[in-house]
Amino acid sequence: MEGMLFITVVIVLAALAFDLINGFHDTANAIATSVSTKALKPKHAIILAAVMNFVGAISFTGVAKTITKDIVDPFSLPHGDLVILAALISAITWNLVTWYFGIPSSSSHALIGSIAGGAIAAAGFGALEYKGFLTIVIGLIASPFIAFAVGYLIYSIFKIFLKNLNLSSTNRRFRYIQVGTAALQSYTHGTNDAQKSMGIITLALIANGFQHTDDVQLWVQVSCAIAMAVGTSIGGWKIIKTVGGKIMKIKPVSGVAADLSSVIIIFGATFIHLPVSTTHVISSSILGVGTAHRVKGVKWDTAQRMITTWVITLPISAAIAAAIYFVLKLFLA
Repeated sequence: MEGMLFITVVIVLAALAFDLINGFHDTANAIATSVSTKALKPKHAIILAAVMNFVGAISFTGVAKTITKDIVDPFSLPHGDLVILAALISAITWNLVTWYFGIPSSSSHALIGSIAGGAIAAAGFGALEYKGFLTIVIGLIASPFIAFAVGYLIYSIFKIFLKNLNLSSTNRRFRYIQVGTAALQSYTHGTNDAQKSMGIITLALIANGFQHTDDVQLWVQVSCAIAMAVGTSIGGWKIIKTVGGKIMKIKPVSGVAADLSSVIIIFGATFIHLPVSTTHVISSSILGVGTAHRVKGVKWDTAQRMITTWVITLPISAAIAAAIYFVLKLFLA
């Protein structure tokens, strides 16, 4: 029992570390457009994002429950504690590598791929809950395309209604609007991304016999929310530069369009308890807006680099988690 308690504590700490890293890795995307258009100073944007992430994180638990029970069965997973620990180490490793190179990869892909890889290593492919797992994967794949389409549509509507207005004064007004959309985007990020760590902590509590339902305990909610808020306060400037300037040149009008597109998709996913990649959604929204504005204005080489990372994250993180699981089993089982 003491051994289970020890490894559970280690898993909780690793999950909070993942949440903290997620805070400066993924939250950078939520404020990148508002910083790049100078609607918000970097310091103010970080504070706003940290506060709104915390509020979003304690608002819902549906996505957490999806992570807990829809990828693997927490009540029957053999060596569940080692699987979860391997998944967290794998996801953290991939997040740090992509953060170092300034690539806006997906923490969601990394975590979900890692859970699947660790579970397969422990119990074979039959360990996966295929209905839930495939639903999550479809959501991860479909959401960027939907975000691209919504971004394209919203900016196209903006162009129709704003075509006869003075560009300078319009951009000035939209900078004020962008403060609100940045807050909304940070809030929706908290409602979806912070819940993933809540789900994995709940998964660990069930696997080690400390909990018998998929309900997310209040201390789990609050601790994950705090970890993400602290991570957000650290900032992720390399990724802010990539999302805020290396995809396209963002103006306040296009920034608002991209923010609104992201908010719609991310909060819609949270509402139906579906984890999505906030990184993919935000980047795809910007790509959609940029295409609607001027196709040649989009830096497609950066987009291609991002898409490549998106595609390889699931299988690479799964392979890393499987390898880590075997190492952990060798020394801890």
